Amino acid sequence: MNLSKGYFVTGTDTEIGKTLVSAALLWKLNSLGIDCAGFKPVVAGTYAAQNGSRLNEDIESLRIASTSKAQRPLSADDLCPYILDAPIAPHLGAASQNIALDVKTILSAFKKLQQDFSTVIVEGVGGFLVPINDVNNMGDVAQSFDLPVILVVGMRLGCINHALLSCEAIVQRKLKLAGWVANSLNAPMPMLQENIDALKKRIPAPFLGLIPSLSQHLVKPQNAPYSIEALAFAAKHLNLELL
Repeated sequence: MNLSKGYFVTGTDTEIGKTLVSAALLWKLNSLGIDCAGFKPVVAGTYAAQNGSRLNEDIESLRIASTSKAQRPLSADDLCPYILDAPIAPHLGAASQNIALDVKTILSAFKKLQQDFSTVIVEGVGGFLVPINDVNNMGDVAQSFDLPVILVVGMRLGCINHALLSCEAIVQRKLKLAGWVANSLNAPMPMLQENIDALKKRIPAPFLGLIPSLSQHLVKPQNAPYSIEALAFAAKHLNLELL
């Protein structure tokens, strides 16, 4: 295993398991004694904590899985420079709050976090080309980081096309596709293994594993992060030796 200083995790769509995979990667790295942290360029959607503060479930999942450093506990602002309240596309959410999402600001926040950890796992927003403003998209953010990319494929009808289009966009930006993960989602996909085999033949990167559908007690509740048990379950299905 020859780990990079970081990885950019993208997906074939929104709600296909990027957070689960990103946090599971962190959990796995921690179990190997590698100090690591999660990072999210922007999040859209918050909920109220018991103390009245606003939380985001993606950030909290990444924070739970990140290496704990007693001298400087990680805050939400450490892990994400832009926290938007509405659960909508980031460029629309930012505009509704009169916030200008900026690639340089995102990159600066990432580099600051990177100074304190051996590896940083960056979880992208939505799909690879989701807009963040009128000019830039998440692919531009990934390109500015210049990290190897891990693609999460939500295993459902249409995923082969979505995966290959995503791979094409990643390669066109001259980014290294380090590997891909198949995520089973909650509804079992007909001919799952056949679809995985088709993707293995066509994606020019190692297959890092299949995360089975989570059993009911591991499914993430609404307005809450993934449980430690869910992250440990997902992590054991990832093969980092291929990175």
